[in-house]
Amino acid sequence: RYADLGRPYAVWNLFATPELSLQPRQWCFLFVGCVSYRGYFTRERAERDAAAHRARGDDVYVGGVVAYSTLGNTDDPLLNTMLRRGVVETVAVVFHELAHQRIYVRDDSAFNESFAVVVEEEGVRRWLARPGQESERERVRVDRERRQAFTALLLRYREKLDRLYRSTIPDGDKRAGKPGLFAELRTDYAALRKNWGGDGRYDRWMNTDLNNAKLAAVGTYHRYAKAFRLLLAWRNGDLEKFYEDVRALADLPRAEREARLHALLETAP
Repeated sequence: RYADLGRPYAVWNLFATPELSLQPRQWCFLFVGCVSYRGYFTRERAERDAAAHRARGDDVYVGGVVAYSTLGNTDDPLLNTMLRRGVVETVAVVFHELAHQRIYVRDDSAFNESFAVVVEEEGVRRWLARPGQESERERVRVDRERRQAFTALLLRYREKLDRLYRSTIPDGDKRAGKPGLFAELRTDYAALRKNWGGDGRYDRWMNTDLNNAKLAAVGTYHRYAKAFRLLLAWRNGDLEKFYEDVRALADLPRAEREARLHALLETAP
């Protein structure tokens, strides 16, 4: 089933964090529990609420999203917003959203999104294993390598900022240190970009309101991705066994689940 929403994105997600924290604000809903972002059907509504958070001192980020999952509660249609970037990108979105139907944990956005990212990657890899896809496989390989390198850079600075914010120094010193770390991030991104031969695919993202909320968004979608990739590798790509492992993690109390994921991250290359 196809639906044309008559707009460029399915929703616009708002992320907000305190000035000196990378812990995203939470919004709670009946069926999905509490999540680290709030979706809006119009950009105007999202920006209006973002302005309210900004006025209270929060860092904010509003980003368009091409699709969302109803977790199997309804039949999710194929949206016009999913078709903007090409066939492979559309396939990636489908795999990502279907992953949420397979396993979803209430109140744990980072777990859910990181899991879906890895299912998306594996789904696209298998999709492109068909004969005649050699050039597209190479394009996707380069895209994935650069996306993962960029994400790793952002997560590294997310950790640096988190250490700063959690330290016992006065808030004034934290405020003084915050711009310096973001400046270092920009410098390291410039070096990464140079290694890519000047590829500026992430320039706009980096050059527009770089703040805690943006890094919180990246953390929500990618914080545990390396852990899930490792689980999949341990299962030699057997998705059913991988899903069993992920379900076992999902069934744990949150503190124990996070401890297991962090242990996997320490093991991952």
